[in-house]
Amino acid sequence: MDRQRLSSIAHSHHPIAAPLSGVTVNRLLRRTGRGPAARILDLGCGEAAWAMQALTHCPDGFADAVDISTYALDRAAVAAESRGLSDRLNLHQRDAREYVPDGDYDLVFCVGSTHVYGGFTPALRAAGRHLNEHGVMLVGEGFWQAPPTSEALDALGAKPDDFTDLAGLVERAETAGWTPIYAHVSDPAEWDDYEWSWVGSLTEWALDNPGHPDAGEVLALAREHRRQWLRGYRDILGFVTLVLRRAHRPAPADS
Repeated sequence: MDRQRLSSIAHSHHPIAAPLSGVTVNRLLRRTGRGPAARILDLGCGEAAWAMQALTHCPDGFADAVDISTYALDRAAVAAESRGLSDRLNLHQRDAREYVPDGDYDLVFCVGSTHVYGGFTPALRAAGRHLNEHGVMLVGEGFWQAPPTSEALDALGAKPDDFTDLAGLVERAETAGWTPIYAHVSDPAEWDDYEWSWVGSLTEWALDNPGHPDAGEVLALAREHRRQWLRGYRDILGFVTLVLRRAHRPAPADS
């Protein structure tokens, strides 16, 4: 089955597409302190859940949401219509790396999609080009919550240096010229809800479509992902969403 279609099915019960609850998303949005007419950009948006929720916090705002997935954007369009947000949300089907920056957004999201840019630091650099001087960026990224085991590395297809610990991730942000003003580390309940939703959506689809030629493959994929999570990276891989502003160097003192 097409990977975009699989991803859409997997996230059908968890459109945020990251291990965060709706309460957490709203708290993070409040922390950004954006005004009612904010201009918003969601990079690697999936079903544009972040962009749409931000628009509810910014009743006079407008958002652009960018993703390569036809299925995700189709679902985003339906959700935007049902929420009365279609006139304030523009959906763009393209690689986020090709979205031309104009440096005038007030709020930029790059949650769970830093891999598009080749990692955390290059994502900060690329996403930051879209922000105005006083803009805020929300970046969601994985980190080693505990030293990675061989089982965790195998399950994730990762190397030990693919992630750092939380302190190291914050230091990378600062080195890149950003200052965290708030952060949320996903708790075990958020992780469990995300993972069970992911495998559960695929499993239910396969069970509800037993005659589909891809049903067996999808069921096996869900089972394998569940095994990798439970016996591999559960309680080892963490996820943090950072609220970042540009670091402004203090003006030199008068001599």
